[in-house]
This record gives sequence, structure tokens and C-alpha cells, in this order.
Amino acid sequence: MINLYTWGTPNGRKVSIMLEECDLPYSVQKIDITRGEQFDPAFVSINPNSKIPAIVDDEGPVTLFESGAILIYLAEKTGRFLPSSGNSRHQVLQWLMFQMGGVGPMFGQAHHFMRYAPEPVPYAIERYSKETLRLYGVLDKQLTVSECLAGDYSIADMATYPWVARHEWHGVDLAQFPAVRRWFDAVGGRPAVQCGMAVPSS
Repeated sequence: MINLYTWGTPNGRKVSIMLEECDLPYSVQKIDITRGEQFDPAFVSINPNSKIPAIVDDEGPVTLFESGAILIYLAEKTGRFLPSSGNSRHQVLQWLMFQMGGVGPMFGQAHHFMRYAPEPVPYAIERYSKETLRLYGVLDKQLTVSECLAGDYSIADMATYPWVARHEWHGVDLAQFPAVRRWFDAVGGRPAVQCGMAVPSS
């Protein structure tokens, strides 16, 4: 059994989507980050960085944090959604790292300054809004020539989709990016994605 420690954020939903796609049995442990539960000593013993998601796979036993590392682990465990070798594997990892190093941090900063900052910070809003639009442009260019980010549907798409699902949070109209819109609708139509996006249930 895999124990998933998560909350309803894009990073958490990456992993629940993958677990659903692979049809792996798992339990959900809610870590309410609005109440600071990520700093509870019991959770810190699982993830010393005090962030969700994290997993404990009793079969290993394996304990992992960082969503990208978890996706790679689950892909290798099941032999799905990440080629085992060759350029196709490198392409998936490349686009996964693009999400980890670009999409997640920059969209997250846009979310913060546009929705949560105690008072408007025009410089920050402009900076992160511009970078968010630039990254959407990169995604759109790639998805114009490829059905999914790395060719076939993969963990790179699972990692990116939950962030794009919050496009309204960072002020983006997907009509500006038709290839992203096409991909977003296709990925969002997958039953496993729909189930994973609903984890944890309220």
C-alpha cells in the first residue's frame, strides 16, 4: 500500500493523478497546509522540507518527497508513463524538469502576488505575469508540434496539467494559446485525471 500525504494543490495533485493512472492502491493522509500541519513533527519525519506531497510505499519500504521524484519512482515501479531508456526517456525528463524548474515556481509566484499578497506589489505582479505568459508560449509552441509534451502522454503532462488548471488564478486566457487549450481539454478528459484532481476529497 502507498500512503499519500497531500493537500489540494497542483503539486499534490500530480501524484494522485499518477496513482490513479497506474491503478495503484493508495491511502490518503490529508495534510492541511492552511493550518500548518506540514510542520507537525510526525510529517516532518517523512519530509524534512515540510512540503506536500510525500509518499510512504510500504512495499519498499520507500519514503519519498518532492513531486518530481515521486512521479519518476512510480513510473519506474510500474513501467508506465516514462520510457525505460533512450531519447524518448530524456524528452519526458526534460519536460518534467521544465515544469519543476519553471512552470511550478513561476506560476506559483504569480498566484501569490495576484491573489494572496497582503497588498499589491506592481513590480512582482508584472514580473511573474510576464514570465508566466512566456512559459505558456513555450508550452503552446511544443504542443503545436506534439500531441503531448514529450510525444506520448507521460508524467510530464501529469506534472504540468494541475498548474495549467489554475490558469485563471494567474490571469491567463487559454484562448491565447490554442495548442495548450487542446491539450488541456484532452488531458482533463481522462477519467484518472479527473479522479486525481479530486484528491483529497473534502
